[in-house]
Amino acid sequence: MKVQINGEERDFGASPAPFTLAALVEILGMKADRVAVELNRDIVPRDRWAETILNEGDRLEVVHFVGGGLELQRH
Repeated sequence: MKVQINGEERDFGASPAPFTLAALVEILGMKADRVAVELNRDIVPRDRWAETILNEGDRLEVVHFVGGGLELQRH
């Protein structure tokens, strides 16, 4: 199955059936609590990922939040 992730076409030929959004996040190796996903221009709440089935040609935007920040130096 081919889907587009952040503007790049990706082929998941050996994807599980049904291929859910939860499975995709796992395959991508991302931590679910640090990811937001938009599917075909609609944000999908995390509690619906397991029931959201992906289809050929779907367009996803995946945002991975990374912790950290600037280190403050005291003078």
